[in-house]
Amino acid sequence: MDALFDSQIARLTEAHFLILYWATQAEGRKARYNITNCFDDLKHCGITRTKQTAVAAVDTLAVLCFIEVRDEGARKNLYITHHGALALEALVLHHAYPQRSSAFLEGL
Repeated sequence: MDALFDSQIARLTEAHFLILYWATQAEGRKARYNITNCFDDLKHCGITRTKQTAVAAVDTLAVLCFIEVRDEGARKNLYITHHGALALEALVLHHAYPQRSSAFLEGL
């Protein structure tokens, strides 16, 4: 299983990393981070221009059990899981991608 987990992490893109990173930061600030915030932040960083790409990245992380998507009111909020935290930790320790600030979280 360790080899599978390592392989999954190695295939994550910068968008995946940032979603895990921002979801973690939001939870630390007791803020709700949703798919719209995610799209706006990825667009702000120049990673995507379409919401479809952001949704695809979120779906991938959900399938890998790295995040949980919860319907809360009219929003789909993102929460990092234990496995997502381990994946994020591995990416940070390997300096896989730069840590970028979230426009949503900076505005809080």
